Amino acid sequence: MKDTEKLEKIVSLAKRRGFIFPGSEIYGGLSGIYDYGPMGVELRHNIKQYFWDKFIAEREDVYGMSAAILMPARVWEASGHTELFTDPLVECKICHERARADQPEAIAEHENTHKKEKEKMGWSLPSVFNLLVETKLGASEATASQVYLRGEITQGVHVNFKNVLDSMHPKLPFGIGQIGKAFRNEITPRDFLFRQREFEQMELQYYIKPDEKTGTETFEYWKNFAFNWYLGLGFKKESLRLRQHAPDERAHYAKDAWDIEYNTPFGGWLEAWGIHHRGDWDLKRHSEYSKEDLSYFDEETKERYIPWDIECSGGVDRAVLFVLLEAYSEDELGGESRIFLKLNPKIAPIKVAVFPLLKNKPDLVAKAKEIYTTLKKKIPQMMFDDNGNIGKRYRRQDEIGTPWCVTIDFDTLGEKPELKDTVTVRDRDTGKQERKNISELSEYFKAML
Repeated sequence: MKDTEKLEKIVSLAKRRGFIFPGSEIYGGLSGIYDYGPMGVELRHNIKQYFWDKFIAEREDVYGMSAAILMPARVWEASGHTELFTDPLVECKICHERARADQPEAIAEHENTHKKEKEKMGWSLPSVFNLLVETKLGASEATASQVYLRGEITQGVHVNFKNVLDSMHPKLPFGIGQIGKAFRNEITPRDFLFRQREFEQMELQYYIKPDEKTGTETFEYWKNFAFNWYLGLGFKKESLRLRQHAPDERAHYAKDAWDIEYNTPFGGWLEAWGIHHRGDWDLKRHSEYSKEDLSYFDEETKERYIPWDIECSGGVDRAVLFVLLEAYSEDELGGESRIFLKLNPKIAPIKVAVFPLLKNKPDLVAKAKEIYTTLKKKIPQMMFDDNGNIGKRYRRQDEIGTPWCVTIDFDTLGEKPELKDTVTVRDRDTGKQERKNISELSEYFKAML
């Protein structure tokens, strides 16, 4: 049985606190499409920045790029997607709604909607359904060319392999990383952000000399690197695992494949990230279909060959969902129940919130805004909040995962001379407060982050 209660709580909190909204909701929405609100876009940005820093910016052997979303049909023929990027589809004989034949839970759920028509219930034989989203470009129907919205961002790197070689002159091994949108015409999008029709990916393609020993060592390195990166988002070790794909489970291009899986409350262990040994499949196929030489000339050995590719690939939206699931917490504080997101401070959408104790006291408000303005120069992701009583403000910040709240009170202004120019700093997880000198705040938060 699925435990969907926690997922439902996440969906509710995400909308209530400005993380994620149903796409085009006022027009009835689109299944499998979501919009990110003010808090969600900051959380997603922080996750993407963490990927970019660790996989690309902090390394000397990886280059960043951003490929276009629209790509010619020929690209997807070369990659195998037009032939193999498919799901088995069945159609309900009563209402003609379609479902994936390999998802028995979805089929059973649909059959429950036809309990009164049980004797008529039945499904068509499975047929092949391609997941690529097709469109056309051109001034008229007659001259328009067929293109696809990319079903994955991977191919944008491979088709630019020669451009990176010619412009950057890298030596093997080296990688190319990017972040970008992808689109799949999913038959049954489900489980909130887990399976969508429009989503974002973070990927690294790491090219190496075609050699079994090098391939094994490099694959192990990136497998462990990716697992430790995911842990760094704030996951407990027991919430994640590495699982190898069985031979009959691997994609058509994979020599080896492992997933980082997250133990979800609604579906058990589900894929968060993939590490794939793609061999020379992609570059060889694009060389063949484009008629461009995508080989690499090794100056040291004077050899020319097609490199192998080790891929690290993960969904941004899945990372957001799993981070929210992992961080969602309920407890009792000060005799009251509360909900809070125990987010790792480095990815929290708001790092510090600044409050005046009372909003109707101009001196408190002015001092609070002064402190807020000064801190914001060092910590961009901050919030000034004077809406409602102080208890409600704390609860609101808890629900969006703000690690620290700074409150300016009458002691700050010198009601007690020994406490003048100090503020209270409240810890999200424990609710404990301690006084800090205003002059120390910037360095304190810098150290904590």
